[in-house]
Amino acid sequence: MRAKGIAYDTGFVRNGGTSREHFDPDVVRRELAIIRDDLHCTAVHLVGGDPERLDLAARQAAELGLEVWLSPYPLDLTPAEILELFVDCAKRAERLRQTGAEVVFVAGVELSIMNQGFVPGESLEERLGLLLNAIRTNELEEINTRLNEFLKRAVSKIREHFDGKLTYACIPFERVDWSLFDFVSVELIRSAEVADRFQEGVRKLVEQGKPVAITGFGTATWRGSGDVAPRSMEIVEYDDGIPVRLSGDYVRDEEGQAAYLVELLEIFDAEGVDGAFVYLFALENYPHRADDPRRDLDLASFGVVKVLEDRTGESYPGLRWEPKAAFAALADYYRESGESGGSGVRAASGGKLSSTSAR
Repeated sequence: MRAKGIAYDTGFVRNGGTSREHFDPDVVRRELAIIRDDLHCTAVHLVGGDPERLDLAARQAAELGLEVWLSPYPLDLTPAEILELFVDCAKRAERLRQTGAEVVFVAGVELSIMNQGFVPGESLEERLGLLLNAIRTNELEEINTRLNEFLKRAVSKIREHFDGKLTYACIPFERVDWSLFDFVSVELIRSAEVADRFQEGVRKLVEQGKPVAITGFGTATWRGSGDVAPRSMEIVEYDDGIPVRLSGDYVRDEEGQAAYLVELLEIFDAEGVDGAFVYLFALENYPHRADDPRRDLDLASFGVVKVLEDRTGESYPGLRWEPKAAFAALADYYRESGESGGSGVRAASGGKLSSTSAR
């Protein structure tokens, strides 16, 4: 793979609140340096809903020589609000690109279920239920028509301000008009029910001819989570939208999470994927609580580090997390493959495609 990456959370914004309370610029820079130097990443997928935070992290990542995939991540917004967010971030992305940085603008992630205006429903749960019903009854055409009409408007607006490479991070159920974009980007997570055809699905994506990026893959940290990976965070119970406890007793399995990531990276490498972004570095609002298993939210986290609530770690003094087994496995994999690949962002080319495969 050319782009060896990981997602970095700058804070998911919903109803005025953020999933990342602490956002110290010095900590962000140090973590991005660790992503480059210790995880051996060449690219970072910056996700979040605050343009100022995205801008700060993007500038720091670029200064460190990382390829920046700038990804405003709207949640429960209307199409008009999404466009407003995209335009703001596109202006910032172009300013950064003008400095010579490698910047890819990601025009949203899973828009059809994460936001309003595509699938009926006031909440994510309602929209997801209606989407799954549409899949069962082969009634996706109207949803995808609305999505592609919006993406066409969004690309037009973004292009008024940003001259770099563009993509959109879809779920496989979204049939995207890829002629609008420079990369095919898919949130592609393997579960046991699709394991027998997962690699073939990746191959079909690559065979379409446009560079493919897997912008979101991973699993949680409990034993057996890899079998239900797209749903492995569903073991969490919430209070007013805030994660508070696990729904039952689960066994920590860091080695299982690590093995899952390596298996998928091997598939992506074998099938010629251009870039992969492990989801994700850390989830601040899913902390590790070793003394209270039912409240050890890290078991449900896709993060390759476990966030500490009331102390700093020992591996990286001053930072409020400790690496998991997945951190070491990812570092080894990227280091061993670090001599291959080159600068392929500028080489991405056109062609109309439609997404395939199953999540």
